[in-house]
Amino acid sequence: MRRGRMPSGVRRRKHAAVGLALASGVNPLILSVPRPFLTAEWRNLVMLNFTVEPSLLEPHVPRGTVLDTWRGSAFVSLVGFLFANTRILGVPVPAHRTFEEVNLRFYVRRVLPDEERRGVTFIRELVPRRAIALTARLAYNEPYLATPMRHHFGALRPDGVPDRVEYAWGGRRGWTRLACSVSSSAREAAPDSEEEFITEHYWGYTRQRNAGTVEYRVEHPRWQVWDVDASLVEGDFGPIYGSEFALVLRKPPASAFLADGSRVTVYAPTRIAFPD
Repeated sequence: MRRGRMPSGVRRRKHAAVGLALASGVNPLILSVPRPFLTAEWRNLVMLNFTVEPSLLEPHVPRGTVLDTWRGSAFVSLVGFLFANTRILGVPVPAHRTFEEVNLRFYVRRVLPDEERRGVTFIRELVPRRAIALTARLAYNEPYLATPMRHHFGALRPDGVPDRVEYAWGGRRGWTRLACSVSSSAREAAPDSEEEFITEHYWGYTRQRNAGTVEYRVEHPRWQVWDVDASLVEGDFGPIYGSEFALVLRKPPASAFLADGSRVTVYAPTRIAFPD
């Protein structure tokens, strides 16, 4: 290998990521006007929610936002779902349309003079393909990591959702997984309920390497939710999330539910301007 030359495998992965990001000839690094960047369907969302001390989350709050709480409690959520029919800048990319994602997220607000934007920010996002992870890091600087993943859906109920949903990812110490089983009827999240707090966030915020923040909008209709009669979280969380968050995830969740999901539109990021 020539000195200073990138290994061929790395070059291929970077080229694949750039190919995804440039699917319509627009470089996500220079997008400055909000426009749809990604459209997809998010389906069968397992949402396991854990109460934590605010001090655990404060170091991760993006500049320009504040920690959001529900009735005085701070939450992190471990969320697994299926990405389907994915398009980047309107273009479907072969072999990258349907895949699993598992993310660990918490909730923030951005207070503006004329509105308050409720959003999410991520500790870690897992996907099974390197090109997807690289594209997300290029476009948003999101904390994506590529790792082997799988899912299993149980038998479909009459209302169209599986009676059991499981997502898992592999590591050196085996597979880590989250799962739930459902026996209730669908319902809409009640106003000011915990389910509404967890699901009704339409902005994303990501810290940047220069201590700045990017903001992006996410559009989707309100989701229906199902109460979970059993949930499971097991495996080795330390290598992915660190020791502090691993301790949280080893405890039973404070709440758990399944959301049906919908078609979503994720807009291109814009940088938040801060005074010098």
